Amino acid sequence: MKKIILLVLLLGVAGIVGVVRSHTKATGSGWKLELHPDKQESANVRDEIRKTYELAAGARVEVSGINGWVKIETSNTKTAEVYIERFGESQEVLNRRKITINSTANNLTIQGEKGDSGFLANMFGSKPSEHVTLRLPRQISLVTSGVNGSVTAGGVDGAVEVSGVNGKVDITQATGSAEISGVNGNVSVGLTKLSKDGVDLSGINGNIELRLTEDVNANFESHGMNGQVSSDLPNVSIDKSGHGSYSAKIGSGGGEISASGINGNIRLTRMSSATASD
Repeated sequence: MKKIILLVLLLGVAGIVGVVRSHTKATGSGWKLELHPDKQESANVRDEIRKTYELAAGARVEVSGINGWVKIETSNTKTAEVYIERFGESQEVLNRRKITINSTANNLTIQGEKGDSGFLANMFGSKPSEHVTLRLPRQISLVTSGVNGSVTAGGVDGAVEVSGVNGKVDITQATGSAEISGVNGNVSVGLTKLSKDGVDLSGINGNIELRLTEDVNANFESHGMNGQVSSDLPNVSIDKSGHGSYSAKIGSGGGEISASGINGNIRLTRMSSATASD
């Protein structure tokens, strides 16, 4: 009985193999599977976006979902200039992502997102990269998130929020409050004034430099650090209360500067007078 069952199974397998071979012969030798045909093109494809908007004082500017670096220059103006370069191996690759820009007098939003390509192309195909250059008024609040590259910004006379950045972060000057989290890279921030919301640094895999003017009075605390805190500021001493926990009083004390989950060192230093006056 066992021999009969084994014979039946072998006949079934043979039948399946015969069907597969028959299908292969019918297809012919000209059949090929090309998973990434766009990679056959040697020349890169590039396009650009240029826009100009008028913003009111205190407007919110948000940049998110960018696969590349973001550079922001600021000045005493009311005009926002947007310049975006996009790069890909082919036009089909460029189509896998798109940039959406929405603007009102009080809000400017620049967002990168998936394009109109199919599911497999979006999942497994190469992605285009973007370089975002913005020339903005100083009197804004700035929000950046989900940036796969560095973020650099000039002086901002408003709140600054930076999160989810895979690259270095360099904010020349922030006035008011700053919240920086989820950064895989070094962070450098210049602080000229602190609001009641202070500065919050968390989840940063890199070294942090805080450049303070003489007018900044603050209380500093850090917890859960894998690194050390040092200070070049006059009359500021760092107290270590436990493993990964530090505190300091800057000037007469005041606004809170807090840090947690930092895998790197923190350095408190003086901002140069030339930078502070820009």
